[in-house]
Amino acid sequence: PARALSWILGPAYRKAARRRPEFDQTVQSCLRELSVLEQEGSTCLDQTADTFARLLQAAAPSEGKQGRVLSQLLYHLGRWIYLVDAADDLAKDFASGNYNPLLCHFSLEKGELTEAARESLTVTLDHSIRLMAAAFELWDFGVWSSIIRATVYEGLFLVGRAVLEGTFQSRDAVFRLAGRNKEQL
Repeated sequence: PARALSWILGPAYRKAARRRPEFDQTVQSCLRELSVLEQEGSTCLDQTADTFARLLQAAAPSEGKQGRVLSQLLYHLGRWIYLVDAADDLAKDFASGNYNPLLCHFSLEKGELTEAARESLTVTLDHSIRLMAAAFELWDFGVWSSIIRATVYEGLFLVGRAVLEGTFQSRDAVFRLAGRNKEQL
């Protein structure tokens, strides 16, 4: 499937890389750096999360106030995504022996977070969301403002909580945490 997808998306990728070569170079560089960190079994959450965050940050325009705002918002979103994904994959990575920054950083002996590790991870995830919110408040995103606001101020907290509680795989978990059902949205 990956080869077929690569064949299908290849022309679009090459076109995008020609239009934004600096973005393509940053993505390739960050992916190589992340691969090295993972192969080395890096125990530094900040280093691995930063590498992925810089990859997403590179999608922001490089000029003007809007570019700076988007740069910060995307950086902290990338950091948050990397860490939440690691938390979501923790048991699977433990069982398979795959690299997971949380397993290495917290020296976990099981495929689950200890209470202290969960609290520490919650603090860093919430901090990233707060920094996204600070960036969001610096710009008017027009028609997208309400969806971005709901995502930053509610959705990310709910998803993070569901992942850390181990209930995210349940399709209705986020709706239940929000006190809503799918039909209300």
